[in-house]
Amino acid sequence: MDDAQILALYFQRDERAIDETEKKYGGLCRAITGNILPSREDGEECLNDAFLALWNAIPPAQPGNLAAYLSRIARNLALKRLEYLGREKRSQSMTVSLEELSQILPDHRIAPDVRDADLGQAIGEFLRRQRADARNVFVRKYYYFDSVREIAQRYSFTESKVKSLLLRTRNNLKAYLIKEGYAL
Repeated sequence: MDDAQILALYFQRDERAIDETEKKYGGLCRAITGNILPSREDGEECLNDAFLALWNAIPPAQPGNLAAYLSRIARNLALKRLEYLGREKRSQSMTVSLEELSQILPDHRIAPDVRDADLGQAIGEFLRRQRADARNVFVRKYYYFDSVREIAQRYSFTESKVKSLLLRTRNNLKAYLIKEGYAL
């Protein structure tokens, strides 16, 4: 079933919409929550919460990209759940990813007037200007929290190439944010 048909089910308030969404995007969301949370049970709970949030959001929301919309919900719920569980249970891969990004993003103590939405738009604009391989690797690492090894396997790259792409992209992002007026 395609996304338009699934969305039509949501607008009709037909509960089959959740089943069809799970069939099509359950694996994607499980991968996202699995990369963030320490236990499969917590991931499943977040996935169920994501489906409920989607049910409650549509209508009135009309997402143009159902996969992106649902994965954002699942990711945010998993991050909130992780925060609730405590920082010490955070996976090593995720900790390294967040530390790498913290070195290039504006610090809210230094730049309290920077809105997350504005920063997100700037990062999105930067990523749209990047080569597909650099963009994909960056998103897999810092959005989905995939490990370097997983990214290398996914794109048939060496781990060294993935690390190099990430470093160059982070450096380019830092330069872009400075050029755009973000105090780092």
